[in-house]
Amino acid sequence: MPANRAWKWTAVMVLLFVSILSGCSGGNNGGKEGNSGELSANNQANNADAGTDKSDAGPVTINFWFPWSGDFQKDFKKFVVEPFEASHPNIKVKMTFVENSGNTQASDKLLTAVAGGKAPDVALFDRFMVGSWAEKGSLEDLTDLIAKDGVKPEDYYPSVWKEVNYKDRVYAMPWNTDNRGMYYNKTLMKKAGLDPEQPPKTIEELDRMAEAMFVKGKNGKFEQVGFIPWMGQGYLFTQGWNFGGQWEKDGQLTPNDPRIVKALEWMVGYSKKYDTATMNAFSDAAGQSGQNPFISGKVGFIFDGNWLLNDIEKYKADFEWGVAPMPAPEGYPSITWAGGWSYIMPKGAKHRDEAWEFIKYVAGKEGVLAWAKRPNAQFDITCLPAANEELGMTTKPNMSVFVNMMQTSFTRPVSPVSGFLWNEMFRVQDLALNNKGNPQQLLDDVKKNVDAELAKLKTQ
Repeated sequence: MPANRAWKWTAVMVLLFVSILSGCSGGNNGGKEGNSGELSANNQANNADAGTDKSDAGPVTINFWFPWSGDFQKDFKKFVVEPFEASHPNIKVKMTFVENSGNTQASDKLLTAVAGGKAPDVALFDRFMVGSWAEKGSLEDLTDLIAKDGVKPEDYYPSVWKEVNYKDRVYAMPWNTDNRGMYYNKTLMKKAGLDPEQPPKTIEELDRMAEAMFVKGKNGKFEQVGFIPWMGQGYLFTQGWNFGGQWEKDGQLTPNDPRIVKALEWMVGYSKKYDTATMNAFSDAAGQSGQNPFISGKVGFIFDGNWLLNDIEKYKADFEWGVAPMPAPEGYPSITWAGGWSYIMPKGAKHRDEAWEFIKYVAGKEGVLAWAKRPNAQFDITCLPAANEELGMTTKPNMSVFVNMMQTSFTRPVSPVSGFLWNEMFRVQDLALNNKGNPQQLLDDVKKNVDAELAKLKTQ
């Protein structure tokens, strides 16, 4: 075939091939525009996979771990999470129940998740453990976020704000709190010939009044008791504060403070006078229903927390009762100590910004009030004085006793060995009450043990 004819034939075939391709491209826009659309979709998919285009990816879901079963999840979702999500449409909250373990109120699963790089974004956390977990490097530092958003420490009770600080950095936001007072049975006081409107104000008065209220049956078991120092919240940590002791002084843990030794000696005095086993048998029998022994109506005085008000109302206690500050020895002021919970961001949280928005909301006044105003919450104390004032807690009968002590309440020492000290305290209390060591020796041993634990940390 001549060259010019071959060239013309090739040109015709190329044009025909292009025409076929154009017809197969689909749509009215032709192949060029269709190919551009396909490229754009691929780019968007790649961007989404790389996490670079959050605006088109929808809300971010944060994982929130909490330690309580029962109605908590349902109520918290309804009264706190749903309003938060409504005001923050870019954030969803997945609630996950993860049980705590042991006296330390900390979750082994949470620690494992942090170590494995699979931490949740937010967790509810016992506030006194913040220092020890911060020392381990298991918590995100919130200091800069707090400063950036103008969160004011003075809006919280001094003791609870102190508890979320470690080495001048903030690792949690306080949420709720509680403290301890003395409940007294007016009916039993009348029966014993005591003035029911004059509860004891000192330890000496308490001892005398309680003695008049112990009653044994023919079987040698107590039918009613005046007072058991370690019942309810009356364990050594509480009694140590009541006796004027200090668990921490000048940056040092001081479990063998002379006044704490006095407190344990006083507790041992009750164990010897009334017999530990006999009193514990009474406590076990009185609490068989799962209720606090005080609700049985057979306990004269008990040191316990504000939460007992909920149970007294729930079970409709059929005797007269009242609340007062816990007595202290003559010459010492009545005190209380506060515990409670906080929100933390575990180390390695995947959605730091969104987690902080949630923490800031639930621990701030709006979220705190949303939770505190739910039904059956009239005896919960928030960490915000202004919120408690708005809720009327400072004037509410009985509840006001607890709330008005919050400004001067103590808290457990903020220390990397706080959990260890807590467990040691229970260990030596049990030994002392069962005549397996004298208080001074036992508490000296606790001092040695906590110092040894601190020394270990310095070498790691």
